[in-house]
Amino acid sequence: MWMIIGGAQRFAVTLEDNPTARAFAQMLPLTLDMPDLNDNEKHVRLPRSLPTNAVRPGTIRTGDVMLYGSDTLVVFYKTFPSSYSYTRIGRVTQVHGLVEALGPGSQRIGFALD
Repeated sequence: MWMIIGGAQRFAVTLEDNPTARAFAQMLPLTLDMPDLNDNEKHVRLPRSLPTNAVRPGTIRTGDVMLYGSDTLVVFYKTFPSSYSYTRIGRVTQVHGLVEALGPGSQRIGFALD
């Protein structure tokens, strides 16, 4: 899958082999306005709920693409410890430049399979 930030910067995302990732992929292509939260993530409520199998990862890593609850997509751009539970959707393959691309404030982010 591709994540396109601001219509220009493309990052490859490796999808998990789980029902959540498959359900998300069926929604693509999708372009979302994602506000910033806590200077480490972009988040948005999806148009519909997805299947969940939430776990507490302990540490969130730069490039994690996760589902919070059943309908909130989260893209993390910094590594930090967390006690929250998420369902993994995928991970950005090469995170070089991701922090700068996502940066502070809201971003328009596209997701597509090709």
